[in-house]
Amino acid sequence: PAARPSPAPPPSRDRLWRIGFTAVVAGALCIAFAPILVRLSHIPPTATAFQRMLLALPLYLGWILAERSAGRRRGKPVPGRLSPVQTVGLILAGVFFAFDMAAWHFSVWFTSVTNATLMANMAPIFVTLVAWMFFRERITRQFIVGLVLALGGAALLMRASLGIGQRHFIGDALGLLTACFYAGYLLTVKNLRASLSTARLMGGSTLVTCVVLLVIAAALGEQLFPEDLRGWLVVLALAWTSQVLGQGLIAFGMAHLPASFSSVTLLVQPTAVAMLGWIILNESLSWWQGAGGLAVLVGILLAGRASR
Repeated sequence: PAARPSPAPPPSRDRLWRIGFTAVVAGALCIAFAPILVRLSHIPPTATAFQRMLLALPLYLGWILAERSAGRRRGKPVPGRLSPVQTVGLILAGVFFAFDMAAWHFSVWFTSVTNATLMANMAPIFVTLVAWMFFRERITRQFIVGLVLALGGAALLMRASLGIGQRHFIGDALGLLTACFYAGYLLTVKNLRASLSTARLMGGSTLVTCVVLLVIAAALGEQLFPEDLRGWLVVLALAWTSQVLGQGLIAFGMAHLPASFSSVTLLVQPTAVAMLGWIILNESLSWWQGAGGLAVLVGILLAGRASR
């Protein structure tokens, strides 16, 4: 009988790091379309977030079934039932993300898309502190310099869109609350990726998020469904680009990166949002915002070198 070919060697740690980094950056760029699409949605904020989750569920289900079918063909064991710890983790991830979505979607309505995105992306501060204090991630001085530079660049990005008044204050406060919930979500996802595939993690947590958002939207008396084709196309694009591709790529990449660096990498999103806000919504974009975007990229590179 012919000898079986020897299995391919596992990918190196350096290659896995590059794959994870590329996935997180690509996911962040996909998410950059979210605030634009939320602004274009014909239904209220929480209902828009609910549709984002609901319309993503069929794709996640197909992904899970395809993953199981591929595993059977390769002779791999089919994943069993979730353990109690995994179940609790998925519920936590779903609840964190539901409150993150609810707060963020309202912040987009009360302030500019750049402000809302910047405040939501303060999450790296909370993620880094928790990862250092409770998960024993090593945080170096170079990483802190990169984090501060990236956050400073993100602050420059929002300079032109700062406003005085109750409307901006409420929107920015909701954006900062979003950061707290998103930090909890990222840390939970990072922990779950050690034992769950991206498809199972995102499918389970998105189902929980969908249920929680449905309850919130119903309690607020929001209209749940768009009334015309254009409205459906907007929420469908939101679900497929920002939720399935965006959050799916981020969850996939986080398995190969420290949680702290993953959260810093997501700061590329305000740069992309500022560009999209300028192109699509005619929001102002000045030279200092360009300098801020450059500072974000340099800060991410510094943090990446420290993490490696």
